[in-house]
Amino acid sequence: MAFDSTSTYVATEALKQAVNAAVTLQRPLLIKGEPGTGKTLLAEELAAALDTPLITWHIKSSTKAAQGLYEYDAVSRLRDSQLGIEGVENVANYIRPGKLWEAFTADRRVVLLIDEIDKADIEFPNDLLQELDRMEFHVYETGETVAAEHRPIIVITSNNEKELPDAFLRRCFFHYIEFPDRQTMQRIIDVHFPAIAPRLVSEALEVFFDLRDTPGLKKKPSTSELVDWLKLLMADQLAEEALYQRDPVKAIPPLAGALVKNEQDTHLLERLAFMLRRQGR
Repeated sequence: MAFDSTSTYVATEALKQAVNAAVTLQRPLLIKGEPGTGKTLLAEELAAALDTPLITWHIKSSTKAAQGLYEYDAVSRLRDSQLGIEGVENVANYIRPGKLWEAFTADRRVVLLIDEIDKADIEFPNDLLQELDRMEFHVYETGETVAAEHRPIIVITSNNEKELPDAFLRRCFFHYIEFPDRQTMQRIIDVHFPAIAPRLVSEALEVFFDLRDTPGLKKKPSTSELVDWLKLLMADQLAEEALYQRDPVKAIPPLAGALVKNEQDTHLLERLAFMLRRQGR
């Protein structure tokens, strides 16, 4: 298998090499990068390219590693035993398979996405070391061992909210998605909007990268937010004209709610615009 860009996803050479290396080594691919740089979308495109199912495990702060294996519903079993329901003696009826179980027992190789692993407790990655290494785990309630029939391709994403343990990192192939430069961003826009006006792209990219370069900005606009902004500009002729005729000392570009996502950054841009107006007097 050789992963490449698709009709809906632009992959850099470095990213292609990382995906192919992880598949060759049969190791989880750990992807880091700014929010909105296509980490989750990579797993979706990889599954589509392989024509195989994607199994997604979205991680939350409360998620425990064991939930990815299975959960034993002891409460339901106790209730059913009190009600005299048939089958209560079979503990397997109360085992709920998790996402790893689902991936391990699939009838063909699947792509397993463990999304935003850094949201969980610091011990979460360590608790999965053996399962990801051996591709099997033991179900204590039934005494069975669940082993991968077809080794899944595992993609793990992180927004770098917390450091991951060294023992976990050693078992992964790591890649950091650099924020796209202007040329790569142009390719991404072409994929999403093949018929977009070149002037609109040029003006929008100028504003977008100027915003990202603003000192002190709390949240820099992402690729996905640029795509949303362009979609709005294409649908609103007045906003598009306002972009073309924008005054450099105005605070915020038209429809900037797609790009600027908090009041601190809004106030920062307004203060910078005020200072530019004073300097221009």
